[in-house]
Amino acid sequence: MKFLFDLFPVILFFGIFKWGEGHADAAQSLASQYLSGFVSGGIVTAAQAPILLATAVAIVATIGQIGYLLARRKKVDPMLWVSLAIIGAFGGATIYFHNETFIKWKPTVLYWCFAVGLLMSQIVLKKNLIRTMMGKQITLPDSVWNRLSLAWIAFFAVMGVINLYVAFNFTTAAWVNFKLFGFMGLMFAFVICQSLFLSKYLKDAE
Repeated sequence: MKFLFDLFPVILFFGIFKWGEGHADAAQSLASQYLSGFVSGGIVTAAQAPILLATAVAIVATIGQIGYLLARRKKVDPMLWVSLAIIGAFGGATIYFHNETFIKWKPTVLYWCFAVGLLMSQIVLKKNLIRTMMGKQITLPDSVWNRLSLAWIAFFAVMGVINLYVAFNFTTAAWVNFKLFGFMGLMFAFVICQSLFLSKYLKDAE
């Protein structure tokens, strides 16, 4: 459930963009009605409408995630606040300048923030965040926790690079598809590889 909760804005972004592509006139009308006041020049074209609507919905969905957690008196993960700040800045710029370049940079900036956060925590604070998150479930040697943290840092760094490659070498529609399915597939593959790596140590512990 948490996985779906975390993906909620991305799924909505994908769904609204696809709907906008298939209903260009309706998307333009909707974007003009609700977003023209936030767009420089006040005019939204049919070509711009899908990405602008999808971006606006993703911003609202991220705000909604935090609002839901606060309403239920649950802890809001710091990275969710970071995600809100990034999508607010880059999504807002996308809508105001009606330029999709900004929102295409958003996943890369977010992934690189994750990577830097993990790295700085380990170097400056001497705290392994991966161990903090997973330490209650499994027991591993310190060296393995460090390797695991470095693996996540490298993974997020590479994900950021891949996003830029797809975003600026393929169509926006292809990037939107990859943003959901491609990154989800890469994440799944990485977690599988991580599980295979950890299985050796879990068997030794048993």
